Amino acid sequence: MHMQTSRKKLYGVIPPMITPFTSSGELDIPGLQKLLDYLVSRVDGLFICGSYGSGPLMSTEERKRVAEIVVERIGGKVPVVVHTGTANTRDAVELSKHAVSIGAIAVSAVAPFYYHHSSDGVVEFYRSILRSVPEDFPVYVYHNPRFSGYEIGMDALRILAKEGIRGIKDATFDIGKFSLYMRELEPQGLDIVLGTESLWLPACSLGAEAYIPGLANAFPELCVQLHRQGMEGKLLDCRRTQFLVNKVREVMYLARSTQLAVYAMLEIRGILKTYPRSPFIPATEEEKGKIASALKALGILE
Repeated sequence: MHMQTSRKKLYGVIPPMITPFTSSGELDIPGLQKLLDYLVSRVDGLFICGSYGSGPLMSTEERKRVAEIVVERIGGKVPVVVHTGTANTRDAVELSKHAVSIGAIAVSAVAPFYYHHSSDGVVEFYRSILRSVPEDFPVYVYHNPRFSGYEIGMDALRILAKEGIRGIKDATFDIGKFSLYMRELEPQGLDIVLGTESLWLPACSLGAEAYIPGLANAFPELCVQLHRQGMEGKLLDCRRTQFLVNKVREVMYLARSTQLAVYAMLEIRGILKTYPRSPFIPATEEEKGKIASALKALGILE
């Protein structure tokens, strides 16, 4: 088990796993099982039903089904964190209770999206999740202002730290913000986890021990290499790998979004052919060709 329970921290490379769908938009359960079988021996944990996982594009029942399949298939080999954030408190509570009941090791919730909520509303949302799970069960704030539509302020985070939140998945893409969380909130016992592969080297130097890289769906070995070099203090090696990873991230935008690129890269690598859910549009053959050429030019594709 990679969760360092004595220190209550996540550790290592925890991809935000995509959810495979069929071309007609149904859950692709054989595809999901295949992806799980590929990832389980290559990563340190899984973060499911988040942004990459299309959680907000699925019904509550579909999200439960995905979580059940993942936890059962993984069989405790690596920890599973379930994203339970929704636009309303009731569904987030229901999904969080369900995650506890099936054996997930933690839940994480993005702030309620679409409406721009006050600090009080955001605190009440997370407070409701905390109340709905056992006292020692880890609940992480997933701070992604680009997707929720607004920032969660430090005052709200300080209140939540006192009320028992376990940590923050920081997807602000702001290393200054990450540094602030490490300085102000980590000493209070919060686990500050980086929500992108693009800033691992600086985040690691600030004390990060875990990150949630979308790229690890398709290139887990590259993300693990980056993580281990940082943790072992091999800064020059880590910097080289970080620059390579960031070049790959630039390649991902050839598919119009990093989420869509992961589906394309899984197909290009021969791991899995599957589809995103509408209104996402799969990468075209031309886009896939450009991605494959760019990956070959970087030397990370046979």
